[in-house]
Amino acid sequence: MCNNNNSNDCGCISEILTVINILQDNAECNNEACLDTCDRGFLGGTVSTIGYNTRPIMLYTCASNGVTPWTAPTTKTAAACGTEGVTCSSVFRVEKVDGCCATFRVLAPNPDTAEAATIPYVATNSFFTMNLNCVCSLRCLQDTFVEAL
Repeated sequence: MCNNNNSNDCGCISEILTVINILQDNAECNNEACLDTCDRGFLGGTVSTIGYNTRPIMLYTCASNGVTPWTAPTTKTAAACGTEGVTCSSVFRVEKVDGCCATFRVLAPNPDTAEAATIPYVATNSFFTMNLNCVCSLRCLQDTFVEAL
């Protein structure tokens, strides 16, 4: 993928993000033996777990050689990450997958420390679309509930 940015085949990254997007919309796994992988067929620790609506992910781009996670501002009006005073996050929720393009919502750490143990992220109004040919890997974080989606 990284060495062929002209390709329209973004392969496994697109497939996994599509599965995550479908799961977040409403799919459940009816098989107790589903693997604990990014594309397992349900959200949460077990099939019977309820209350999860997000599989947060981190993206690693080819430009960073898969070492540094991609970051994005937590507000629409912020300047670029790295600018003084701009709050950024490297945790996202996939919102849409269209071929080799995906739209992500930026998730921010929950500022309510009493609630953060059970609800670690809050939704922001910051979105971005990424060419999946630029993504060399992704990391799935613990399934969770995110308010205001």
